[in-house]
Amino acid sequence: MRVVGLAEIRAALDEAAALAAVEEAFRRYSAGGAQVTPVGHLGFSDPPGDCHVKSAAVQGDDVFVIKVATGFYKNPERGLPASNGFMAVMSTRTGEVLALLYDEGYLTDQRTAMAGAIAARAIARAGSRTLGVVGTGVQARLQGKLIARHLRLDRVLVWGRHGGRAGTLAGELGGQATTLQDLCARSDVIVTTTPATEPRLTTDMIQAGARIVAIGADSPGKQELDARILERAFVVVDSRSQCIDHGEAGWAVRAGLVDEADLVELGALLVSPMSFRDDEIVVADLTGVAVQDVAIARSVWSRL
Repeated sequence: MRVVGLAEIRAALDEAAALAAVEEAFRRYSAGGAQVTPVGHLGFSDPPGDCHVKSAAVQGDDVFVIKVATGFYKNPERGLPASNGFMAVMSTRTGEVLALLYDEGYLTDQRTAMAGAIAARAIARAGSRTLGVVGTGVQARLQGKLIARHLRLDRVLVWGRHGGRAGTLAGELGGQATTLQDLCARSDVIVTTTPATEPRLTTDMIQAGARIVAIGADSPGKQELDARILERAFVVVDSRSQCIDHGEAGWAVRAGLVDEADLVELGALLVSPMSFRDDEIVVADLTGVAVQDVAIARSVWSRL
């Protein structure tokens, strides 16, 4: 077994190749071409944090992946990164552990950002110019950079509970810090990236034609969007089962506002793209699917 550290992983990651692999993984997942285990969650309250355990095997691949990822949201106040974890790359032929990618959460962060860019590209209106980023953490920065670049957006707005952090991130993204209401009013695409446990975006903030990529609700109890937003929207999910269990869609389904049969998986949308009306609200609910971990880990492992 080979143990691979973060520096070597960073050097081996080819963004374009990994992003293409993640996109293909979504297609194969929604077509029934992967085994994905139920997500394991551990939640911590003091200090706040969580741990996710995910694993998947994609049909025809010579490796499968088991991933452990943590997020402890006050770590930056202690001079520590918010994310950590590792991915185990294992042989589908022998069951051997081929490599332990000690990525310290880096690959999880990258594949999450890639999923946001893939979803945003799938739902964005033609002619979109402005990205609104809700949050100021790692994913806010990564999503802000990747979505703006891949959709060729020329303006970025940032909102966070801490105005100073929002201003710092806005400066890094070449954008502007603003109020949440203003961000929603001016943005063509909105990405929400917080660990909130109550809605940040309310239905009165959301205008006709809004496109929202919601990535914060990735474990039970988290919620960034008022469920009534989804009632008004066409809803795309990365995994129907996961999003009903612990995503934004689950809140709306349990409230009787959305029928789970109407949820469209991202992989299916990528196979058969849809043309949305300009005034249609579209929400992409992303909880993080283990096939993304397989895709990015395999992409890195193949280059090592």
